[in-house]
Amino acid sequence: MNYKDIETYNYDLDESLIAQTPIKERDHSKLLVVNKNNGNFKDEHFYNIIDYLHKGDVLVLNNTKVLPSRIIGYKVDTNAKIEVLLLKELDSDLWECLVRPQKRVKIGTKIHFEDDFDCLVTEVLNDGITHVKFDYKGIFVEHLNSIGAMPLPPYVHESLKDNDRYNTVYAKNNGSAAAPTAGLHFTNELLDKIKEKGIEILYVTLNVGLGTFRPVSENDITKHDMHKELYEISNDVADKLNKAKSENRRIICVGTTSLRTLEANISKYNEFKSTVEETGIFIYPPYNFKSADALITNFHLPKSTLVMLVSAFSSVDIIKNAYKHAQEEKYRFFSFGDAMFLTNEEVK
Repeated sequence: MNYKDIETYNYDLDESLIAQTPIKERDHSKLLVVNKNNGNFKDEHFYNIIDYLHKGDVLVLNNTKVLPSRIIGYKVDTNAKIEVLLLKELDSDLWECLVRPQKRVKIGTKIHFEDDFDCLVTEVLNDGITHVKFDYKGIFVEHLNSIGAMPLPPYVHESLKDNDRYNTVYAKNNGSAAAPTAGLHFTNELLDKIKEKGIEILYVTLNVGLGTFRPVSENDITKHDMHKELYEISNDVADKLNKAKSENRRIICVGTTSLRTLEANISKYNEFKSTVEETGIFIYPPYNFKSADALITNFHLPKSTLVMLVSAFSSVDIIKNAYKHAQEEKYRFFSFGDAMFLTNEEVK
């Protein structure tokens, strides 16, 4: 098998299986439990994930929060409509954004959104990337809540009735351009039950960039330029992860973003270390994971870096077989879709 070939990570998907809206109750989504080593699997519902977690396990969640960061404004001089999607804050009120149509703006262009909320274009880069400086009165996030829409992926065509449904129930730290979607299946009640069972829950932060979801365009995936994302691990969390490792307790990541965070960290420092820094780690087969034993994740886009990562965590054949079964059983795919648990334990 050619692990460098983009077609290795391709698969056909019936578009009717792409989830357009969140399921009514978060933890009632389907769950495909898969042994990552031999490919044995079982169909479940997500609320039964607790049956596959044991006292002493460590569950690592990404507590980043998505802002309603897609905002529509108008050029002050011509009243031309401009869409601005906030990607990340570079400095105080200075943001890297995706601007459409970018050809309508230049350095010095002023865009008006609502009373006491404007921005000034300070730099125009490639592929729609633009730097803007916001000028406003009041609280920035309140302006976004007033006029902004959630930055849903392009394959979601339905509007979102409740912005909270594109955030996890434990979302805390503002900064993501997209949701860590594996966490969308958890409810506060389910998390309480997990804690009561003696499972340790730890939080890291990785601000998800749009590049996570973009298909790889290079035929040789090793030539792909991986995006960088900011992550944070606290002293307390690093200490607890190291303790779990030393005691051979399972570390289970919720989502590829949590897994990338831990793997980037331990690969660089040979242990878990408190830090705030960027990572552009790109994981594809063959790869020997040092950080985690199991992974809760969603079903990902063909040819995406996420399919490559889960294929490295398990195997290309096992993932393709699991995805094939998921389609046959009408699982829902992508951001608002169902979940998969790649476990290191036997599935019966």
